[in-house]
Amino acid sequence: MKRTIFNDEHHDFRRMFRNFLDREVVPEFPKWEQQGYAPHEFYRKLGALGVMGFDIPVEYGGAGPTSYKFITIMTEEAALAGVSLGNYGVTTGIVLPYLLALADDEQKRRWLPGCAAGETVMAVAMTEPGTGSDLAAIRTTARRDGDHYVLNGAKTFITNGSQSDLMVTVARTAPVDADDRRGGLSLFVVDTTSDGFEVGRRLDKIGLKFSDTCEVSFSDVRVPASDLLGEEGAAFSYLGNNLPRERLAIAAGGCATARAAIEHTLAYTRDRQVFGKPVAAFQNTKFVLAECAAELEAAQSMVDKAIELDDAHQLSAVDAAHCKLFSTEMAGRVIDKCLQLHGGYGYILEYPIARLYADTRVSRIYGGTREVMKTIIAKSLGL
Repeated sequence: MKRTIFNDEHHDFRRMFRNFLDREVVPEFPKWEQQGYAPHEFYRKLGALGVMGFDIPVEYGGAGPTSYKFITIMTEEAALAGVSLGNYGVTTGIVLPYLLALADDEQKRRWLPGCAAGETVMAVAMTEPGTGSDLAAIRTTARRDGDHYVLNGAKTFITNGSQSDLMVTVARTAPVDADDRRGGLSLFVVDTTSDGFEVGRRLDKIGLKFSDTCEVSFSDVRVPASDLLGEEGAAFSYLGNNLPRERLAIAAGGCATARAAIEHTLAYTRDRQVFGKPVAAFQNTKFVLAECAAELEAAQSMVDKAIELDDAHQLSAVDAAHCKLFSTEMAGRVIDKCLQLHGGYGYILEYPIARLYADTRVSRIYGGTREVMKTIIAKSLGL
């Protein structure tokens, strides 16, 4: 089906970004993937390209309000090129919206120019060793001490944990209230060079090798009160407000990886000879890829509609849950089928399908598990 959400400006951007990937990322990607993180130079190059400043006001060096369609194009082109954008999406798609929505003018002057230039790489620290989807159970504390807060606690599964310059951190500024478990949580922007901040283990994951995921700890870390983000005690509502965009990003990524898997598999099955003819000539191959293409079309139509709703500031939490659940489940099925058509070579990492397979599995977990998505959708049905 013809996609109708892109215009000539978007097509020009796609060509430009594809050239950037071919020139600056594809040759370096194996080295970066092996070391387990993107160098800061990668983000500075993205900053010079102008894509680190989406939605950042022009007066702070950004591009101003920007349609999510541009980030969607970047996600699609990276998947087709067989590379990833590392933790670009964490800095610009997850953390930056907190700064844009909650930072006061003085904070924006300090933080946003560096973000737009790619000089400042960010992370968000929510999850704790005993706290996953239940954010109300957060135990990291922030105690007021004069013109500072003192943070103590530990976080895990922190994407970009070892490379970030600023880390938006959720901490408890008031004791747990049994009648309001969600209250008493606050957001702080922590400078990762602060005394007492420590990066622990870099977690060895099944996939997403280009994205560092770490344990971090706070031992009497003194954070200036001027680095409190938003109002004290209001963090839970802030976290909920940003989740639809995050889940849209994951849904768009599911479509991008599924599309890339189909393209890689088409190329492989046309070239691979079995019993004297291409694998693509067998009816089973044709039927499997036809199923994959149909599933992708359904999910892509849903995601494209959600992108337009996001542009109109009308994307709801339920809309995003529908997209994330459907698209990530679809991607898992499609990529698995495509790997099967590669035979034994599909299990070898030099083939892009192997990395897609490993990278995609976590999309049904992070940003809210599929079970959480089903709970949100069920509630919208009155259940």
